[in-house]
Amino acid sequence: MWRGCQPAPPRTWRQAGDEVRRLAAGLLSLGLEAEQRVGIASGTNYEWILADLAIMCAGGATTTVYPSTGGPDTAYILGDSESRYVFAEDATQLQKLRDHRDELPQLEKVVVFDAAAADGDWVMSLEQLSALGRDYLAEHPTAIDDLAASIPSDQLSTLIYTSGTTGKPKGVRTLHKAWVFEGEAIKAQDILHEDDLEFRWLPLAHAFGKVLLSAQMACGFACAIDGRVDKIVDNLAIVKPTFMGAAPRIFEKAYAKIITMQQAEAA
Repeated sequence: MWRGCQPAPPRTWRQAGDEVRRLAAGLLSLGLEAEQRVGIASGTNYEWILADLAIMCAGGATTTVYPSTGGPDTAYILGDSESRYVFAEDATQLQKLRDHRDELPQLEKVVVFDAAAADGDWVMSLEQLSALGRDYLAEHPTAIDDLAASIPSDQLSTLIYTSGTTGKPKGVRTLHKAWVFEGEAIKAQDILHEDDLEFRWLPLAHAFGKVLLSAQMACGFACAIDGRVDKIVDNLAIVKPTFMGAAPRIFEKAYAKIITMQQAEAA
């Protein structure tokens, strides 16, 4: 499924699917119910995608938070969305939640990607959530497949908060059928196939990043993931993708850097 940039090991579709099932089952064991919000405060990485797919397969609704969002705005988004659980990338994202915990009475548990930041109480690691899911699946082996198959197309899938409005950010409600449509519409164009390889760096907290994920689900291509903008050119040389999604300005910057590097080598 994903061929991660070094040093992360590659994953097959089956391996990723098994990881998603365990995490989804872990969310069910915590008590997640249909359309309840689960935040993700993280940069673009493989764990973000696992968390998002797990939330959707468990019937929840992903609430996206940019990693650069400050503590007060992070608390506002999670509070306004009434998120019960949050996936946090690391200690930096976790500290924002700790600083504003009193403002988030509905936030029951934080799942941190960096296991070293777990505290055994309010904060658990991704591995611990997966272990809960493994136990849940031992008793209910078809729970996730059955639940995912029963989700109606018009059920809430994602809340993406935008600052492109007056006042506080507004949560844009996106349904499951919207992401399915995006993926199938791209597939129908017959421009991406299973033998393609994408390099993905775009913020997954943005709709464009989610569209690329939908396209991958529909078309079946592999992708390498690294959200570090300053590493785009270096990673392109390593990954050698067949395509990359980005705004025009990013391609202009990448081109300029490549030309500069070539001129330096020729000098």
